[in-house]
Amino acid sequence: MPKVKREKFLKIMPYAIGASVFCLDRLSKIILCNRMSPGESIPVFPDIFNITLVFNKGIAFGLFSRPPYLFPYIAAIAALILLFIFYKKTNMASSVYLGLISGGAIGNLADRLRFGCVIDFLDFRVWPVFNIADSAITIGAILLAAGILKERTKHKETRNQSTETRFWLLVTGYWLLLYFSCIPSS
Repeated sequence: MPKVKREKFLKIMPYAIGASVFCLDRLSKIILCNRMSPGESIPVFPDIFNITLVFNKGIAFGLFSRPPYLFPYIAAIAALILLFIFYKKTNMASSVYLGLISGGAIGNLADRLRFGCVIDFLDFRVWPVFNIADSAITIGAILLAAGILKERTKHKETRNQSTETRFWLLVTGYWLLLYFSCIPSS
């Protein structure tokens, strides 16, 4: 692929991935909300995996059942920071994980702003109920951490320590803000 087309593709890719995650998350929540009652549980694999409709007002792992009203605004600011990072980072891996994180964050933020809670439905019985947006954020964060660690070891001699450290802190801080402000669970 010519360099100019590749750069355009890499600029658009995180937005496309983010939009796909957001749409899949919204569509699944709309379908389940129209077909299930809150608290209703449908066994898919009994004692292993259920679809359980839960409206969570708290944040991750049930903390703060009445979260401060500041959380959605912090998440929105963090999402804007991520959009800025999209424009700075132009490789395939960063496009994928930043798209996953932003799509998931915006999906949960939309729930919180519209309903005052987040709609969760994936229930593995041994873990708090979560949704597609939560999964995308978690997968994106894991890929992000793996990518950063890989780059660190690959370019250990040539990297600019202060730039890398700032980037690592920014991304880690962003993920933590999203995690503790947008990912409710039961």
